Amino acid sequence: MSEKTDTPPDRLSVDPTSPYYDADVLARNVGVRFKGEDKNNVDEYCVSEGWVRVTAGAARDRRGNPLTIKLNGPVEPYFREG
Repeated sequence: MSEKTDTPPDRLSVDPTSPYYDADVLARNVGVRFKGEDKNNVDEYCVSEGWVRVTAGAARDRRGNPLTIKLNGPVEPYFREG
């Protein structure tokens, strides 16, 4: 589905039901820097629109999925070494 490049995709999600989910890219250990700070709780991001969705603690929706909050700002995805 995706090609091997040194640049992560413009938009990516960790939710397998999302159209932006890509297991091959996620297997390469994508990191996200948001507003200059590394984030470990990002569920989805979009570079061109400038937002990330982060998990809101342990809260769950009625389907058992984690609740997320959309934050706006500069997004810099990268591949972690190792």
